[in-house]
Amino acid sequence: MDVYEEVGDSDGDLSTSDEDVDSWVSWYCGLKGNEFFCEVEDAFIQDSFNLAGLSSQVPFYELALDVIQDLESPGEDELRLDQKDMVENAAEMLYGLIHARFILTSRGMHCMREKFLNVDFGRCHRVFCEGQPVLPVGQSDVLRHTTVNVFCPKCKEIYFPKSSRHGNIDGAYFGTSFPHLFLMAFPQFCIDSASNRNFVPRVYGFKIHSSSPYFQPSKIKNRKETHRRRRKKKDDIEDAAEVAAGNNMKGTSGGNSPSNETPTKK
Repeated sequence: MDVYEEVGDSDGDLSTSDEDVDSWVSWYCGLKGNEFFCEVEDAFIQDSFNLAGLSSQVPFYELALDVIQDLESPGEDELRLDQKDMVENAAEMLYGLIHARFILTSRGMHCMREKFLNVDFGRCHRVFCEGQPVLPVGQSDVLRHTTVNVFCPKCKEIYFPKSSRHGNIDGAYFGTSFPHLFLMAFPQFCIDSASNRNFVPRVYGFKIHSSSPYFQPSKIKNRKETHRRRRKKKDDIEDAAEVAAGNNMKGTSGGNSPSNETPTKK
C-alpha cells in the first residue's frame, strides 16, 4: 500500500508540475519591463481573421506564430543559432502587433482596465494631475516609428514613461487609438480638464506680464540682433569718419607744400 501511495503521489506531482508550466504568452508578459502588455487570449490568436495582413510585416511569420502558440515547428531543429534568435525576435514583434489589435476589443479593454486600476501603466508626471493613472499610447501604428508613450486622461497630454525599460517598447504595440477608445468605452474614467489648475509663474509673488520676454523669448533674440546691427552701424560710421579725416589731412598738407616744378625758360 505504501508503494502504491508513493507512486500515486509522484504521478500527482508530475501532473501538477505540467500544469504549472507557463505558456509563452504568460512568460513574455511576466518579464520585467513588459508590464504594459496584457495576455492575449488563445482564441483570439488562433482566429486567422484577427491576424490578417501580419504575415507581410513579420519575418519568419509561421515559426513566430508557432512559438507564441507553444507549438513545435518541423523545421525548427534545422535553424542555426542566429536564426533561432531572429525567430524569437519575430515572435515578440508578432505578439506586439496582435496585442495592438486585441486591446481594441471588448475583452482586451477589460484586461487593460484591470491593469489601469492597478496603476500598472504608471502615473502622470504633471504635478497638478496629482498622480492620475495613465494609459499607454503610440504616436504611430507603424513599426519602428516611435516608442510607447503614456496618455493622461486628466491633462490630455502624452509623456515618456518613467522607466527606461518601458521606453524601449515600440509604440505600434499599443497603437494611436487605444486610450481614447478606452475612455469612450469607460467614460467613468474621463476627467474634465477644464477644472485643472495651471502653474502661474511668479517673481516675488507677482505674476509675470504676458508681454514680457519671459513668455516671448524671441524678443530677446530680436533685441540682441538690433543692438548688434546698431553697434556695427556705429563702427562703420566711425571708420568712415576716420578715413575722411585722413584724406582731408593729406589734401591740406599737399596744398601748403612749396612747388618743386622748375620754371620753363622762354
